[in-house]
Amino acid sequence: MTDAPAPHSPEGRERGDRTLGGPRPRRLAAMLPDPAGTRPAYRRLARAIGELILDGRIALHVRLPAERELAAALNTSRATVTAGYDLLREGGYAYSRQGAGTWTDLPEGRTPHGVTPLIGPEDTAIDLARAAPGLPAEALTDALARVAPQLAAHAHTPGYHPYGLPDLRAAVAERFTRRGLATVPEQILVTSGAQHALTLVLGVLCRPGDRVMVENPSYPNALDAMRRARLRTVSVPVTDTGWDLGIVASTLRQAVPRLAYLIPDFHNPTGCLMPAPQRARLLHAAARTGTWLVIDETLADLALDVPAPPPFASHATPGGTGQVITIGSMSKTHWAGLRIGWLRAPARLVTELAGQRVATDMGGSVLDQLLALHLLARAGELLPPRLEQLRGQRAALAAALAEHFPQWTWRLPPGGLSLWADLGAPVAAALAEQARDHGVRIEGGTRFATDPGIFEQRLRIPYTAPPDTLREAVRRMATALAEGLSPVSTTPRPHWIA
Repeated sequence: MTDAPAPHSPEGRERGDRTLGGPRPRRLAAMLPDPAGTRPAYRRLARAIGELILDGRIALHVRLPAERELAAALNTSRATVTAGYDLLREGGYAYSRQGAGTWTDLPEGRTPHGVTPLIGPEDTAIDLARAAPGLPAEALTDALARVAPQLAAHAHTPGYHPYGLPDLRAAVAERFTRRGLATVPEQILVTSGAQHALTLVLGVLCRPGDRVMVENPSYPNALDAMRRARLRTVSVPVTDTGWDLGIVASTLRQAVPRLAYLIPDFHNPTGCLMPAPQRARLLHAAARTGTWLVIDETLADLALDVPAPPPFASHATPGGTGQVITIGSMSKTHWAGLRIGWLRAPARLVTELAGQRVATDMGGSVLDQLLALHLLARAGELLPPRLEQLRGQRAALAAALAEHFPQWTWRLPPGGLSLWADLGAPVAAALAEQARDHGVRIEGGTRFATDPGIFEQRLRIPYTAPPDTLREAVRRMATALAEGLSPVSTTPRPHWIA
Protein backbone atom coordinates (compact mmCIF):
# COMPACT_ATOMS: atom_id res chain seq x y z
CA MET A 1 0.00 0.00 0.00
CA THR A 2 1.30 3.46 -0.85
CA ASP A 3 1.34 5.69 2.21
CA ALA A 4 -0.22 9.13 1.77
CA PRO A 5 1.95 12.12 2.68
CA ALA A 6 1.84 13.09 6.34
CA PRO A 7 -0.40 16.14 6.80
CA HIS A 8 2.45 18.06 8.43
CA SER A 9 4.82 17.44 5.55
CA PRO A 10 5.14 19.87 2.62
CA GLU A 11 3.57 17.19 0.41
CA GLY A 12 0.66 16.79 2.81
CA ARG A 13 0.12 20.53 3.04
CA GLU A 14 0.16 20.77 -0.73
CA ARG A 15 -2.40 18.02 -0.96
CA GLY A 16 -4.52 19.83 1.61
CA ASP A 17 -4.53 22.98 -0.54
CA ARG A 18 -6.17 20.96 -3.28
CA THR A 19 -8.76 19.28 -1.04
CA LEU A 20 -12.28 20.66 -1.35
CA GLY A 21 -15.58 20.47 0.47
CA GLY A 22 -14.87 22.44 3.68
CA PRO A 23 -17.80 23.49 5.89
CA ARG A 24 -19.64 26.73 5.17
CA PRO A 25 -19.90 29.24 8.04
CA ARG A 26 -23.58 28.66 8.80
CA ARG A 27 -23.24 24.89 8.68
CA LEU A 28 -20.20 24.90 10.96
CA ALA A 29 -21.97 27.29 13.34
CA ALA A 30 -24.92 24.88 13.54
CA MET A 31 -22.56 22.08 14.57
CA LEU A 32 -20.91 24.10 17.35
CA PRO A 33 -22.11 24.94 20.86
CA ASP A 34 -22.90 28.50 21.84
CA PRO A 35 -19.46 30.06 22.40
CA ALA A 36 -20.92 32.19 25.17
CA GLY A 37 -21.99 29.14 27.16
CA THR A 38 -18.66 28.50 28.87
CA ARG A 39 -15.75 30.81 29.58
CA PRO A 40 -13.34 31.32 28.03
CA ALA A 41 -15.41 31.07 24.86
CA TYR A 42 -12.46 30.64 22.52
CA ARG A 43 -11.32 27.46 24.31
CA ARG A 44 -14.81 25.98 24.07
CA LEU A 45 -14.88 26.85 20.37
CA ALA A 46 -11.46 25.30 19.69
CA ARG A 47 -12.30 22.14 21.63
CA ALA A 48 -15.61 21.72 19.77
CA ILE A 49 -13.99 22.13 16.34
CA GLY A 50 -11.23 19.68 17.31
CA GLU A 51 -13.85 17.11 18.34
CA LEU A 52 -15.67 17.55 15.02
CA ILE A 53 -12.40 16.90 13.17
CA LEU A 54 -11.69 13.77 15.22
CA ASP A 55 -15.22 12.49 14.64
CA GLY A 56 -14.93 13.00 10.89
CA ARG A 57 -17.77 15.50 10.72
CA ILE A 58 -15.25 18.02 9.42
CA ALA A 59 -12.91 16.49 6.87
CA LEU A 60 -9.14 16.74 7.08
CA HIS A 61 -7.20 19.15 4.84
CA VAL A 62 -10.20 21.41 4.11
CA ARG A 63 -10.41 25.14 4.64
CA LEU A 64 -12.28 26.43 7.68
CA PRO A 65 -14.53 29.46 7.25
CA ALA A 66 -12.88 32.86 7.40
CA GLU A 67 -12.74 34.27 10.93
CA ARG A 68 -15.07 37.17 10.16
CA GLU A 69 -17.66 34.90 8.49
CA LEU A 70 -17.69 32.34 11.32
CA ALA A 71 -17.92 35.10 13.92
CA ALA A 72 -20.99 36.49 12.17
CA ALA A 73 -22.58 33.04 11.91
CA LEU A 74 -21.94 32.39 15.62
CA ASN A 75 -22.97 35.91 16.64
CA THR A 76 -19.72 36.30 18.54
CA SER A 77 -16.67 38.52 18.24
CA ARG A 78 -14.01 38.00 15.63
CA ALA A 79 -11.44 38.04 18.45
CA THR A 80 -13.07 34.91 19.91
CA VAL A 81 -12.80 33.04 16.60
CA THR A 82 -9.24 34.29 16.05
CA ALA A 83 -8.20 33.06 19.48
CA GLY A 84 -9.98 29.74 18.88
CA TYR A 85 -8.20 29.24 15.56
CA ASP A 86 -4.89 30.11 17.24
CA LEU A 87 -5.56 27.41 19.84
CA LEU A 88 -6.39 24.90 17.10
CA ARG A 89 -3.07 25.68 15.41
CA GLU A 90 -1.19 25.34 18.69
CA GLY A 91 -2.81 21.95 19.27
CA GLY A 92 -2.07 20.72 15.76
CA TYR A 93 -5.69 20.66 14.61
CA ALA A 94 -5.16 23.41 12.03
CA TYR A 95 -2.48 25.22 10.08
CA SER A 96 -2.47 28.44 8.10
CA ARG A 97 -0.69 30.00 5.17
CA GLN A 98 -0.70 33.70 4.53
CA GLY A 99 -3.48 34.50 2.09
CA ALA A 100 -4.71 30.87 1.97
CA GLY A 101 -6.82 30.69 5.15
CA THR A 102 -6.93 28.12 7.95
CA TRP A 103 -6.99 24.40 7.12
CA THR A 104 -7.91 21.39 9.24
CA ASP A 105 -5.19 18.99 10.34
CA LEU A 106 -4.29 16.46 13.04
CA PRO A 107 -1.58 16.55 15.71
CA GLU A 108 1.41 14.32 15.07
CA GLY A 109 0.45 12.03 17.93
CA ARG A 110 -2.90 11.33 16.31
CA THR A 111 -1.34 10.23 13.03
CA PRO A 112 -0.15 6.60 12.97
CA HIS A 113 2.66 5.78 10.55
CA GLY A 114 3.39 2.62 8.63
CA VAL A 115 0.06 0.92 9.32
CA THR A 116 -0.16 -2.03 6.97
CA PRO A 117 -3.26 -4.24 6.85
CA LEU A 118 -2.18 -7.86 7.14
CA ILE A 119 -4.15 -11.06 6.95
CA GLY A 120 -4.07 -12.55 10.42
CA PRO A 121 -4.20 -16.19 11.44
CA GLU A 122 -7.37 -17.81 12.65
CA ASP A 123 -7.76 -17.95 16.44
CA THR A 124 -10.44 -18.67 18.99
CA ALA A 125 -11.29 -15.05 19.81
CA ILE A 126 -14.84 -13.80 19.44
CA ASP A 127 -14.69 -12.09 16.06
CA LEU A 128 -16.33 -8.66 15.93
CA ALA A 129 -14.04 -7.42 13.15
CA ARG A 130 -15.74 -9.24 10.30
CA ALA A 131 -19.38 -8.34 9.78
CA ALA A 132 -20.38 -11.44 7.82
CA PRO A 133 -22.93 -14.09 8.81
CA GLY A 134 -22.59 -17.83 8.36
CA LEU A 135 -24.80 -20.03 6.19
CA PRO A 136 -27.02 -22.64 7.87
CA ALA A 137 -25.42 -26.04 7.34
CA GLU A 138 -28.64 -27.63 6.13
CA ALA A 139 -29.07 -25.00 3.42
CA LEU A 140 -25.56 -25.63 2.11
CA THR A 141 -25.92 -29.42 2.30
CA ASP A 142 -29.19 -29.30 0.39
CA ALA A 143 -27.74 -26.95 -2.21
CA LEU A 144 -24.71 -29.19 -2.77
CA ALA A 145 -26.93 -32.22 -3.30
CA ARG A 146 -29.14 -30.40 -5.79
CA VAL A 147 -26.35 -28.88 -7.90
CA ALA A 148 -24.22 -32.04 -8.12
CA PRO A 149 -25.92 -33.25 -11.35
CA GLN A 150 -25.57 -29.78 -12.88
CA LEU A 151 -21.89 -29.71 -12.00
CA ALA A 152 -21.42 -33.08 -13.68
CA ALA A 153 -23.04 -31.67 -16.81
CA HIS A 154 -20.36 -28.97 -16.91
CA ALA A 155 -17.48 -31.41 -16.44
CA HIS A 156 -16.93 -31.93 -20.17
CA THR A 157 -16.45 -28.19 -20.76
CA PRO A 158 -13.23 -26.17 -20.12
CA GLY A 159 -15.02 -24.46 -17.23
CA TYR A 160 -13.85 -20.92 -17.96
CA HIS A 161 -16.60 -18.30 -17.87
CA PRO A 162 -15.03 -14.82 -17.73
CA TYR A 163 -18.47 -13.17 -17.74
CA GLY A 164 -19.94 -15.70 -15.32
CA LEU A 165 -22.25 -18.64 -15.94
CA PRO A 166 -24.98 -17.54 -18.37
CA ASP A 167 -27.75 -18.83 -16.09
CA LEU A 168 -26.37 -16.91 -13.12
CA ARG A 169 -26.01 -13.71 -15.15
CA ALA A 170 -29.63 -14.09 -16.22
CA ALA A 171 -30.75 -14.69 -12.63
CA VAL A 172 -28.94 -11.59 -11.33
CA ALA A 173 -30.36 -9.51 -14.20
CA GLU A 174 -33.86 -10.74 -13.41
CA ARG A 175 -33.28 -9.84 -9.75
CA PHE A 176 -32.50 -6.24 -10.70
CA THR A 177 -35.54 -6.11 -12.96
CA ARG A 178 -37.79 -7.46 -10.21
CA ARG A 179 -36.47 -4.78 -7.83
CA GLY A 180 -37.37 -2.01 -10.27
CA LEU A 181 -34.39 -1.60 -12.63
CA ALA A 182 -34.80 -3.21 -16.04
CA THR A 183 -31.65 -5.22 -16.74
CA VAL A 184 -30.46 -7.74 -19.33
CA PRO A 185 -27.77 -10.41 -18.79
CA GLU A 186 -25.31 -8.52 -21.02
CA GLN A 187 -25.18 -5.83 -18.32
CA ILE A 188 -24.05 -8.30 -15.64
CA LEU A 189 -20.54 -9.50 -14.81
CA VAL A 190 -20.21 -12.21 -12.15
CA THR A 191 -17.17 -11.66 -9.92
CA SER A 192 -15.39 -13.27 -6.98
CA GLY A 193 -17.12 -11.03 -4.47
CA ALA A 194 -17.86 -7.31 -4.32
CA GLN A 195 -14.25 -6.39 -3.56
CA HIS A 196 -13.15 -8.10 -6.77
CA ALA A 197 -15.78 -6.14 -8.67
CA LEU A 198 -14.54 -2.83 -7.23
CA THR A 199 -10.91 -3.66 -8.02
CA LEU A 200 -11.81 -4.42 -11.65
CA VAL A 201 -13.70 -1.13 -11.95
CA LEU A 202 -10.81 0.88 -10.51
CA GLY A 203 -8.40 -0.84 -12.89
CA VAL A 204 -10.44 -0.02 -15.98
CA LEU A 205 -11.82 3.45 -15.19
CA CYS A 206 -9.05 5.06 -13.14
CA ARG A 207 -5.39 5.92 -13.50
CA PRO A 208 -2.90 6.76 -10.72
CA GLY A 209 -3.53 10.28 -9.48
CA ASP A 210 -7.22 10.37 -10.43
CA ARG A 211 -9.59 11.82 -7.88
CA VAL A 212 -12.16 9.51 -6.32
CA MET A 213 -14.93 10.74 -4.03
CA VAL A 214 -15.56 8.54 -1.00
CA GLU A 215 -17.64 8.71 2.13
CA ASN A 216 -15.98 9.25 5.49
CA PRO A 217 -16.17 6.81 7.23
CA SER A 218 -16.28 4.04 4.65
CA TYR A 219 -15.49 0.36 4.06
CA PRO A 220 -11.76 -0.13 4.85
CA ASN A 221 -11.06 -2.71 2.15
CA ALA A 222 -12.46 -0.41 -0.51
CA LEU A 223 -10.31 2.46 0.75
CA ASP A 224 -7.25 0.19 0.71
CA ALA A 225 -7.98 -0.80 -2.90
CA MET A 226 -7.99 2.88 -3.86
CA ARG A 227 -4.73 3.53 -2.03
CA ARG A 228 -3.10 0.61 -3.80
CA ALA A 229 -4.32 2.02 -7.11
CA ARG A 230 -2.64 5.34 -6.11
CA LEU A 231 -5.86 7.29 -6.38
CA ARG A 232 -6.48 10.59 -4.59
CA THR A 233 -9.53 10.35 -2.37
CA VAL A 234 -11.78 13.36 -1.74
CA SER A 235 -14.03 12.66 1.22
CA VAL A 236 -17.56 13.69 2.14
CA PRO A 237 -18.82 13.08 5.68
CA VAL A 238 -21.50 10.59 6.67
CA THR A 239 -22.73 11.41 10.17
CA ASP A 240 -25.16 9.57 12.43
CA THR A 241 -27.97 11.34 10.56
CA GLY A 242 -26.67 10.56 7.08
CA TRP A 243 -25.38 12.58 4.13
CA ASP A 244 -25.34 16.32 3.53
CA LEU A 245 -26.16 16.51 -0.18
CA GLY A 246 -25.08 20.14 -0.26
CA ILE A 247 -21.53 19.09 0.61
CA VAL A 248 -21.69 16.10 -1.75
CA ALA A 249 -22.89 18.19 -4.68
CA SER A 250 -20.36 20.92 -3.94
CA THR A 251 -17.53 18.39 -3.81
CA LEU A 252 -18.61 16.91 -7.14
CA ARG A 253 -18.67 20.37 -8.74
CA GLN A 254 -15.33 21.50 -7.37
CA ALA A 255 -13.26 18.29 -7.39
CA VAL A 256 -14.84 16.73 -10.53
CA PRO A 257 -13.77 13.23 -9.42
CA ARG A 258 -13.37 10.50 -11.96
CA LEU A 259 -15.40 8.14 -9.81
CA ALA A 260 -17.43 8.14 -6.58
CA TYR A 261 -17.76 5.08 -4.35
CA LEU A 262 -20.89 5.14 -2.17
CA ILE A 263 -22.77 2.79 0.17
CA PRO A 264 -26.28 4.30 0.33
CA ASP A 265 -28.04 1.17 1.62
CA PHE A 266 -27.44 0.67 5.37
CA HIS A 267 -24.09 2.32 5.05
CA ASN A 268 -21.05 0.48 6.37
CA PRO A 269 -20.26 1.38 9.15
CA THR A 270 -22.89 3.98 10.19
CA GLY A 271 -25.99 1.99 9.11
CA CYS A 272 -27.61 5.05 7.50
CA LEU A 273 -30.08 4.67 4.62
CA MET A 274 -30.02 7.42 1.99
CA PRO A 275 -33.51 8.85 1.30
CA ALA A 276 -34.91 8.56 -2.24
CA PRO A 277 -34.89 12.35 -2.95
CA GLN A 278 -31.19 12.49 -2.09
CA ARG A 279 -30.48 9.62 -4.48
CA ALA A 280 -32.15 11.41 -7.37
CA ARG A 281 -30.29 14.62 -6.55
CA LEU A 282 -26.96 12.80 -6.35
CA LEU A 283 -27.52 11.11 -9.70
CA HIS A 284 -28.22 14.50 -11.27
CA ALA A 285 -25.14 16.10 -9.70
CA ALA A 286 -22.85 13.27 -10.83
CA ALA A 287 -24.25 13.36 -14.36
CA ARG A 288 -23.40 17.07 -14.61
CA THR A 289 -19.72 16.41 -13.75
CA GLY A 290 -19.39 13.19 -15.74
CA THR A 291 -18.48 11.25 -12.58
CA TRP A 292 -18.95 7.49 -12.57
CA LEU A 293 -21.01 6.38 -9.56
CA VAL A 294 -20.01 3.03 -8.07
CA ILE A 295 -22.88 2.02 -5.79
CA ASP A 296 -22.17 -0.75 -3.28
CA GLU A 297 -25.45 -2.60 -2.63
CA THR A 298 -24.05 -5.59 -0.74
CA LEU A 299 -26.25 -4.74 2.27
CA ALA A 300 -29.39 -3.65 0.42
CA ASP A 301 -31.36 -6.84 1.15
CA LEU A 302 -30.67 -6.66 4.90
CA ALA A 303 -33.61 -4.34 5.65
CA LEU A 304 -34.69 -4.95 9.25
CA ASP A 305 -37.13 -2.12 10.02
CA VAL A 306 -37.96 -0.69 6.58
CA PRO A 307 -38.76 -2.09 3.13
CA ALA A 308 -35.71 -3.13 1.12
CA PRO A 309 -34.71 -0.15 -1.06
CA PRO A 310 -34.94 -0.39 -4.86
CA PRO A 311 -31.70 -0.20 -6.87
CA PHE A 312 -30.02 3.19 -6.64
CA ALA A 313 -29.91 3.55 -10.43
CA SER A 314 -33.71 3.18 -10.62
CA HIS A 315 -33.96 6.79 -9.37
CA ALA A 316 -32.30 8.12 -12.52
CA THR A 317 -34.24 9.77 -15.30
CA PRO A 318 -34.92 7.54 -18.35
CA GLY A 319 -31.61 6.79 -20.04
CA GLY A 320 -29.69 8.36 -17.17
CA THR A 321 -27.97 5.24 -15.80
CA GLY A 322 -25.13 5.21 -18.32
CA GLN A 323 -22.45 6.05 -15.75
CA VAL A 324 -23.75 4.09 -12.76
CA ILE A 325 -22.11 0.83 -11.75
CA THR A 326 -23.89 -1.26 -9.15
CA ILE A 327 -21.96 -3.79 -7.08
CA GLY A 328 -23.63 -6.65 -5.23
CA SER A 329 -22.59 -9.77 -3.37
CA MET A 330 -23.85 -12.85 -1.55
CA SER A 331 -21.30 -12.41 1.25
CA LYS A 332 -23.58 -10.44 3.60
CA THR A 333 -26.91 -12.05 2.76
CA HIS A 334 -25.78 -15.69 2.42
CA TRP A 335 -22.14 -16.67 2.99
CA ALA A 336 -18.82 -14.99 2.21
CA GLY A 337 -17.26 -18.43 1.67
CA LEU A 338 -19.02 -18.67 -1.70
CA ARG A 339 -17.01 -15.71 -3.08
CA ILE A 340 -19.81 -14.71 -5.42
CA GLY A 341 -20.45 -11.11 -6.35
CA TRP A 342 -21.54 -9.19 -9.41
CA LEU A 343 -21.71 -5.80 -11.00
CA ARG A 344 -24.27 -4.16 -13.24
CA ALA A 345 -22.91 -1.71 -15.81
CA PRO A 346 -23.38 -0.69 -19.45
CA ALA A 347 -22.81 -3.73 -21.67
CA ARG A 348 -19.81 -2.15 -23.42
CA LEU A 349 -18.11 -1.61 -20.06
CA VAL A 350 -18.95 -5.15 -18.94
CA THR A 351 -17.06 -6.43 -21.98
CA GLU A 352 -14.03 -4.32 -21.06
CA LEU A 353 -14.19 -5.42 -17.43
CA ALA A 354 -14.36 -9.08 -18.47
CA GLY A 355 -11.15 -8.55 -20.43
CA GLN A 356 -9.55 -7.09 -17.32
CA ARG A 357 -10.81 -10.03 -15.30
CA VAL A 358 -9.16 -12.59 -17.61
CA ALA A 359 -5.79 -11.07 -16.75
CA THR A 360 -6.25 -12.05 -13.10
CA ASP A 361 -8.38 -15.17 -12.65
CA MET A 362 -9.86 -16.31 -16.00
CA GLY A 363 -13.25 -16.94 -14.40
CA GLY A 364 -14.90 -17.95 -11.14
CA SER A 365 -15.59 -21.40 -9.71
CA VAL A 366 -18.37 -23.20 -11.58
CA LEU A 367 -19.41 -25.00 -8.39
CA ASP A 368 -19.73 -21.76 -6.42
CA GLN A 369 -21.77 -20.17 -9.19
CA LEU A 370 -24.13 -23.15 -9.37
CA LEU A 371 -24.57 -22.97 -5.59
CA ALA A 372 -25.24 -19.24 -5.85
CA LEU A 373 -27.84 -19.82 -8.56
CA HIS A 374 -29.65 -22.31 -6.34
CA LEU A 375 -29.49 -20.10 -3.24
CA LEU A 376 -30.72 -17.02 -5.13
CA ALA A 377 -33.71 -19.02 -6.34
CA ARG A 378 -34.51 -19.81 -2.68
CA ALA A 379 -33.98 -16.23 -1.44
CA GLY A 380 -37.68 -15.77 -0.68
CA GLU A 381 -37.47 -18.77 1.62
CA LEU A 382 -34.00 -18.24 3.14
CA LEU A 383 -33.85 -14.47 3.65
CA PRO A 384 -36.84 -13.83 6.02
CA PRO A 385 -35.51 -16.11 8.80
CA ARG A 386 -32.07 -14.57 8.35
CA LEU A 387 -33.55 -11.09 8.86
CA GLU A 388 -35.48 -12.21 11.94
CA GLN A 389 -32.29 -13.71 13.36
CA LEU A 390 -30.44 -10.44 12.80
CA ARG A 391 -33.19 -8.47 14.55
CA GLY A 392 -32.80 -10.69 17.62
CA GLN A 393 -29.02 -10.38 17.58
CA ARG A 394 -29.21 -6.61 17.16
CA ALA A 395 -31.54 -6.37 20.16
CA ALA A 396 -29.23 -8.56 22.25
CA LEU A 397 -26.19 -6.43 21.39
CA ALA A 398 -28.01 -3.17 22.12
CA ALA A 399 -29.22 -4.48 25.48
CA ALA A 400 -25.74 -5.69 26.46
CA LEU A 401 -24.17 -2.36 25.52
CA ALA A 402 -26.81 -0.45 27.48
CA GLU A 403 -26.09 -2.62 30.53
CA HIS A 404 -22.28 -2.51 30.46
CA PHE A 405 -21.62 0.82 28.70
CA PRO A 406 -24.43 3.22 29.62
CA GLN A 407 -22.17 6.15 28.73
CA TRP A 408 -21.89 5.04 25.09
CA THR A 409 -24.37 6.23 22.47
CA TRP A 410 -25.49 4.81 19.15
CA ARG A 411 -28.41 4.85 16.74
CA LEU A 412 -30.19 1.58 16.03
CA PRO A 413 -29.72 1.13 12.26
CA PRO A 414 -32.79 0.24 10.15
CA GLY A 415 -30.77 -2.49 8.44
CA GLY A 416 -27.31 -3.86 7.79
CA LEU A 417 -25.07 -5.78 10.14
CA SER A 418 -23.52 -3.45 12.72
CA LEU A 419 -23.81 -0.57 15.20
CA TRP A 420 -21.58 2.52 14.98
CA ALA A 421 -21.04 3.32 18.65
CA ASP A 422 -19.75 6.60 20.08
CA LEU A 423 -17.61 5.86 23.15
CA GLY A 424 -17.58 9.47 24.28
CA ALA A 425 -13.77 9.52 24.49
CA PRO A 426 -10.89 8.77 22.07
CA VAL A 427 -10.15 5.30 23.46
CA ALA A 428 -11.24 2.98 20.64
CA ALA A 429 -7.77 1.83 19.57
CA ALA A 430 -6.65 1.18 23.15
CA LEU A 431 -9.87 -0.68 23.94
CA ALA A 432 -9.59 -2.79 20.78
CA GLU A 433 -6.00 -3.73 21.67
CA GLN A 434 -6.84 -4.63 25.25
CA ALA A 435 -9.95 -6.53 24.18
CA ARG A 436 -7.72 -8.89 22.20
CA ASP A 437 -6.13 -9.98 25.47
CA HIS A 438 -9.65 -10.85 26.67
CA GLY A 439 -10.49 -12.90 23.58
CA VAL A 440 -12.40 -10.32 21.49
CA ARG A 441 -11.24 -9.13 18.09
CA ILE A 442 -12.66 -5.73 17.13
CA GLU A 443 -11.39 -2.72 15.19
CA GLY A 444 -11.41 0.90 16.26
CA GLY A 445 -13.16 3.52 14.18
CA THR A 446 -9.92 4.84 12.66
CA ARG A 447 -9.80 1.80 10.36
CA PHE A 448 -12.92 3.16 8.63
CA ALA A 449 -11.55 6.68 8.17
CA THR A 450 -10.25 8.13 4.93
CA ASP A 451 -7.48 9.83 6.92
CA PRO A 452 -5.64 8.29 9.88
CA GLY A 453 -6.35 9.48 13.37
CA ILE A 454 -10.06 10.30 13.26
CA PHE A 455 -13.05 8.30 14.59
CA GLU A 456 -10.87 7.35 17.56
CA GLN A 457 -13.99 7.54 19.76
CA ARG A 458 -15.94 5.14 17.53
CA LEU A 459 -16.35 1.36 17.28
CA ARG A 460 -18.15 -0.64 14.63
CA ILE A 461 -19.78 -3.54 16.47
CA PRO A 462 -21.38 -6.21 14.24
CA TYR A 463 -24.39 -8.21 15.42
CA THR A 464 -23.66 -11.25 13.24
CA ALA A 465 -22.88 -13.60 16.16
CA PRO A 466 -25.44 -15.46 18.31
CA PRO A 467 -26.96 -13.45 21.19
CA ASP A 468 -25.03 -15.29 23.92
CA THR A 469 -21.76 -14.72 22.08
CA LEU A 470 -22.50 -11.02 21.69
CA ARG A 471 -23.35 -10.67 25.37
CA GLU A 472 -20.11 -12.41 26.32
CA ALA A 473 -18.09 -10.21 23.96
CA VAL A 474 -19.54 -7.05 25.50
CA ARG A 475 -18.89 -8.38 29.02
CA ARG A 476 -15.24 -9.04 28.11
CA MET A 477 -14.84 -5.54 26.64
CA ALA A 478 -16.31 -4.07 29.83
CA THR A 479 -13.77 -6.05 31.86
CA ALA A 480 -10.96 -4.79 29.64
CA LEU A 481 -12.09 -1.19 30.06
CA ALA A 482 -12.50 -1.55 33.83
CA GLU A 483 -8.89 -2.74 34.14
CA GLY A 484 -7.68 0.52 32.63
CA LEU A 485 -6.35 1.07 29.13
CA SER A 486 -2.66 0.97 28.27
CA PRO A 487 -1.01 3.09 25.56
CA VAL A 488 -1.53 1.66 22.09
CA SER A 489 1.37 -0.49 20.89
CA THR A 490 3.33 0.79 17.91
CA THR A 491 4.04 -2.77 16.74
CA PRO A 492 2.06 -3.51 13.56
CA ARG A 493 -0.68 -6.06 14.12
CA PRO A 494 -2.95 -7.94 11.73
CA HIS A 495 -6.08 -6.23 10.45
CA TRP A 496 -8.75 -8.40 8.89
CA ILE A 497 -12.04 -6.62 8.35
CA ALA A 498 -15.14 -7.62 6.43
